[in-house]
Amino acid sequence: MLAFPVLADDHGQSALKAQLDPVIDRAIAEQRIVGTVVLVARDGELVYARAAGLADREANRTARQDDIFRFASVTKPLVTVAAMRLVEQGRIKLDEPVSKWLPDFRPSFEGKEAPILVRHLLNHTAGLEYGFFQPPGGSYARAGVSDGLDLSNITLDENLKRIATVPLVSRPGETWRYSVAIDVLGGVIEKASGKTLDKAVDELVVTPLALADTGFSVKPTDRLTAAYFDGSPAPVRMQGDASVPIGEGKLTFSPDRILDDKAFPSGGAGMAGTANDLLTFLETIRKGGGPLLSPETVKTMMQDQTGPKAETQGPGWGFGSGWAVLVDPSAAGTPQSKGTIQWGGTYGHNWFVDPVKNITVVALTNTAFEGMWGQFTRDVRDAVYAKP
Repeated sequence: MLAFPVLADDHGQSALKAQLDPVIDRAIAEQRIVGTVVLVARDGELVYARAAGLADREANRTARQDDIFRFASVTKPLVTVAAMRLVEQGRIKLDEPVSKWLPDFRPSFEGKEAPILVRHLLNHTAGLEYGFFQPPGGSYARAGVSDGLDLSNITLDENLKRIATVPLVSRPGETWRYSVAIDVLGGVIEKASGKTLDKAVDELVVTPLALADTGFSVKPTDRLTAAYFDGSPAPVRMQGDASVPIGEGKLTFSPDRILDDKAFPSGGAGMAGTANDLLTFLETIRKGGGPLLSPETVKTMMQDQTGPKAETQGPGWGFGSGWAVLVDPSAAGTPQSKGTIQWGGTYGHNWFVDPVKNITVVALTNTAFEGMWGQFTRDVRDAVYAKP
């Protein structure tokens, strides 16, 4: 476990506070986000930490640094690392077909079976997609596929069977497309480890790093933040199943899913945790992976595997294993260094690791989508790199 010291009272920390505090205050005052926890580590030391706004607006509960957030896609890197641990142990091979572990998982492409390899799942080139990218009544909806955010009474095995009935949108290995691939990877992890996904991830990632507040379910607690989505004049609290438009489709949030320990563990969206836990995990990756992975494995995971044309976070961004990789800072229009890794979560989160400047930033909010891809994320990034 990585321990972060109390913030040092030095000029660098004070300068960062002067840059970041106004960004957070403005986002809250303009009602773009309801609450947030932002952490910044530089050279392995915590140089900025702030909880601001409200964790629960209706209860008037102030945000705290130990608040628990629904991770959504922040889950993916943790599950990916769990899979890579099994790869290092020789229990999974990157170039073996997924059907070795999931014999019934044989989706077709253009009417013919198209074998998907484990590595295709890791870098989202499997030819799968997400149902919320499709217009209403699309193929995933017709098959009853869960994206891991809705409260579904099906099992993981049943969800995988449903995914396999839908034809692939591209030939495996050819095209990057964000998808339910990490949910399928979760099924592979279960078979290879002989444990349910929640127990496997706990054993492979959570326990070794002592991530005390990270897991696939949360007992009722006032530390769990309420969930909101963008609205005017203020974000709207999610109640029950909240459907939010996204592109041609819609995304259905079920905030109570994380409280249901019977909900299937979604490798792509099912975990919750704190900003502190996430920072510990990301700093482990930045420092080379120990005690989870070898530096060689982490180096490979942080290399682009798709090419910049994938534009996984817009121009200049490719994809590694578990996260986007910055391949062209100029094209991306970002001050981050080449090789920076980054991802987020649809409940309102964004994080990045700059391995050149040894910077790790975690910005968790309770507001979708502003906290994931809105102006807030760009303002936080720019404030971190701003010169005093």
